[in-house]
Amino acid sequence: MLMTLWLRLGAFLGKLLLWSLGLGVLGWALATAWFAWQQRGPVSAQELIPDGEAAMTQDIIQTAVRIVDQHRENTRYLRDAHAKAHGCVKAEVQVLPQLPDELRQGVFSEPGKIWQATMRLSNGNAYPQFDSIRDARGMAIKLFDVPGKQLLGDQLERGEQDFVMFSHPNFFVSNVAEYRQNVAAQADGKKVMAFFPGWDPRAWQVRHLFIALATLSPAPPSPTRTTYFSVSPYKFGAANAKFRVAPDPDSCPAYDLPEQNRKLPNFLRTALNQQLSTDRVPACFVLQIQRQDANKYMPIEDTSIEWRESDAPFETVARIKVPAQDFDTPALNLQCDNQSFNPWFGIEAHRPIGGINRLRRAVYEAVSDYRHDRNAEQ
Repeated sequence: MLMTLWLRLGAFLGKLLLWSLGLGVLGWALATAWFAWQQRGPVSAQELIPDGEAAMTQDIIQTAVRIVDQHRENTRYLRDAHAKAHGCVKAEVQVLPQLPDELRQGVFSEPGKIWQATMRLSNGNAYPQFDSIRDARGMAIKLFDVPGKQLLGDQLERGEQDFVMFSHPNFFVSNVAEYRQNVAAQADGKKVMAFFPGWDPRAWQVRHLFIALATLSPAPPSPTRTTYFSVSPYKFGAANAKFRVAPDPDSCPAYDLPEQNRKLPNFLRTALNQQLSTDRVPACFVLQIQRQDANKYMPIEDTSIEWRESDAPFETVARIKVPAQDFDTPALNLQCDNQSFNPWFGIEAHRPIGGINRLRRAVYEAVSDYRHDRNAEQ
């Protein structure tokens, strides 16, 4: 009798499991089909600014300042994101000598031109943490002595062009409204709830949660072994484009980085120092663009959508060389900490576009001013 009961219970649980798997597969297939139906071109090649964006931006600024206050150290105020740098290094950005005419835009208009630059490599978190913890990694590049009118009216003499990127091709929020809700939840210590703002399943952002989890990847062997993406779009002359920087080991001397002790909190800085300062071996990258095809699903206002390479391939416009150098000194590290990178430091030919970039214009400036003012008081 007991044996029969157990057999029936086992059969019932087996059927229940099979039904659950079947429903799960069906749900996944329906969700995939629905998402594919939603992601159809054509899209707008112009910015579409929603109502209330300015007010939402002010809320985000207040939250960002609150995060800076939460994560301050005893002697300094940190950035609200990418707080921990592995180092700021000198770099040379050379426009391809044989660049096609249609790609000669802005700082890439003169084939063979070599720009002197600085590059900041960092973790993504708003608080300095062990490099072994899963995280996004960041790269910011600043070109110097760039002629032309700057985008920011109070920075007309700056003469810079910045490219700000991180190590994933798309972002875990679509627009300013979602960013406001997400960053507020994180500031309150409710990171998971950032993707589940209420009891209504229609408001849940499961896809964005998976993007966030994918963004938090294991640490690379070195900051020079990672590909970085602009995520948000920019003008590229008359076109719209995203940027990517990828390792280009074939353009540098062959180099095998010694295995680093990943238990050390700053092993990525150590790896960078090992290559550039100890072994005196340069690092090389390519700088590429991906031009928008408005007939494909390549939206400007939704940074959660990855522009597929099958729709628009990346095209190399410049090569980047980070020469051997000594960068890890107290004076240079302080200079690195005080330096500001902003996608709005630049010229009209590479103007940032889309909601997240419009948000950056206000937030970067406000947080930078707040951080520098407080650090000056220390």
